[in-house]
Amino acid sequence: MKSIESISVLIIEDNMGDFLLIRDYLEEQIISPRITHVLKFSEILPLVSEGLEFDVILLDLTLPDKTGETLINEIVNFYPNTPIIILTGFSNIEFSLKSLTLKVSDYLLKDDITSLILYKSIKYNIERKKSSLLLEESEKRYSNLFQLSPQPMWISDTINFNFVQVNKAAIDHYGYSESEFINMSLFDIIDDEIPLSEKKEKAFQFLNNKKVYKGRFRHIKKSRELIEVDIYSNLIEINEQKYESIIAIDVTEKIKLDQKITKAIIKTQEDERFEIGTELHDNICQILASSQLSLDMLKDKLPPESNHWFDKSKQYINLALEEIRNISHRLAPSFFDDTTIEDTFQELINSFNIENKYETTLSIDFSAVQGDINSEIRLNLFRILQEQMRNIIKYANATKINISIESENQSIKFIIADNGIGFDYNLVKKGIGLANIKRRVELFSGNFKIESKPGFGCKITCLFPYLKSSTALYP
Repeated sequence: MKSIESISVLIIEDNMGDFLLIRDYLEEQIISPRITHVLKFSEILPLVSEGLEFDVILLDLTLPDKTGETLINEIVNFYPNTPIIILTGFSNIEFSLKSLTLKVSDYLLKDDITSLILYKSIKYNIERKKSSLLLEESEKRYSNLFQLSPQPMWISDTINFNFVQVNKAAIDHYGYSESEFINMSLFDIIDDEIPLSEKKEKAFQFLNNKKVYKGRFRHIKKSRELIEVDIYSNLIEINEQKYESIIAIDVTEKIKLDQKITKAIIKTQEDERFEIGTELHDNICQILASSQLSLDMLKDKLPPESNHWFDKSKQYINLALEEIRNISHRLAPSFFDDTTIEDTFQELINSFNIENKYETTLSIDFSAVQGDINSEIRLNLFRILQEQMRNIIKYANATKINISIESENQSIKFIIADNGIGFDYNLVKKGIGLANIKRRVELFSGNFKIESKPGFGCKITCLFPYLKSSTALYP
């Protein structure tokens, strides 16, 4: 059965006998093929000028006015998107093989051609050319997306994480030239303070993740400026090899803005707490103390049978005074007078442990909490302990609480651990308390870690960079 599809064929052949044979082969397989025939190269030029397009070109290698590689290059230049099939004799077989590297689609030996062989070659190469053009278009779109992206992007291998390709935005943002990037690996732009083993661990995380990997890293520009970057990574395949495609979004300014907002919120909270604490201590306590004095003046005027109620009233006022003092000290800890951090922490612990239900230990490495340490960190350590003590009392069902402050790698390490019932951190609903602790730690560019599992208690670790009092947190 003949094919009913319409195929436009340009036959470039100076031998009329060969042309007639090829025409007959085409008509055997295709109903009404649209054939254009030229005898020499110069006859092709008017076709190009008229803008005529063809589905396939059948080309003889030897024409009267042009031959060989020069002929092929000219035809490919005129029709770059059209499959070209060379018709050759045995004497030109070696060159015909070479022509496949010159963007020729196929070659056929004239003595071996049959109508079916010719039709199959034409059909196959037309479809292959279509697929190739679609692939080229797709690659071009991807290349444009890659190169024109306003965000830094790069491609790296999955063995050593060496840069394979980077876009202009990455070059402009990081300051390295393209050649410098190609001679570097991903590990070269990650913060020097992070151990190489940890860098590799994070870098390999995405390999075991079937979804897009997302993570936050601290990167180094060529100028040695540190920036915070959100990384989005996925695997792509190029020439049957896997690579990592990465987009990097600089969130340094966003983090600074978030920190300013957080600072403002915390400062407002602290100001309000100090105001309430001071008001309770200086005003409410004075009112109660005055009430106590007034009550004493009535004692001699009361009948003996009322002494019991008099004593009860004084007892209640004393309890109220003590409770208000405790609350005021929690709201406004005495960090700015002569009270030491150890005394303040111990007072806070005691206020939660009135009935001595918990065995508590407080260990402080005083080299980590010298008097010139940033006062805002000291206040935040107090607030973190306050928040976690509430969590332990409310949820942990613990009997032991261990608190320690120590120095580690130019940082303050603050640990609060209990032997309570524990929980699965990935399953429990994240509460406001832990979120507040994490936010306070991150405000100082610190690290927050929580370790817990059912039946094995809970341990939170807060690591603060060692900031001196000259570094003010609140404006």
